[in-house]
Amino acid sequence: MPRALILMLTVSLLPLAAQAADPASPVGRWRTIDDDTKSERSIVEVTKVGEELQGRVLRIFYRPDEKPDPVCELCEGARKDQPVIGMTFLWGLKPDGGNDWAGGAILDPKNGKIYNAKLSLTEAGSQLRVRGYIGTPLLGRTQIWLREKE
Repeated sequence: MPRALILMLTVSLLPLAAQAADPASPVGRWRTIDDDTKSERSIVEVTKVGEELQGRVLRIFYRPDEKPDPVCELCEGARKDQPVIGMTFLWGLKPDGGNDWAGGAILDPKNGKIYNAKLSLTEAGSQLRVRGYIGTPLLGRTQIWLREKE
């Protein structure tokens, strides 16, 4: 690969690396934890697209009784029967003051349902509180995601 091309690629990726490492931003890779077993469940990537945050599944840690490469059988529309890995399951989140993002939606690929979503960074940016809810945030469920080391 020509040296100029390598330099150009390196320089163009620097802003992405700096943004991903920013503890005041949820942009980056996160390890999700299963609510029941408390074991690691997946690696997701949160990116900024325009002014909103989106998240997609990068990897799933399968249980022995699960078949690999699941599809979203219960989803509707364009996500119906699409692979969960690579799927955008979190979208529309916008800054809501301080370390909070709100106004978005999150899809649960297990049941195909879409919930309202909000995020809050905690523990100096090492944890992300992800709240999915119906109507009001009081009626929902919160998960804690752990930031992946770069």
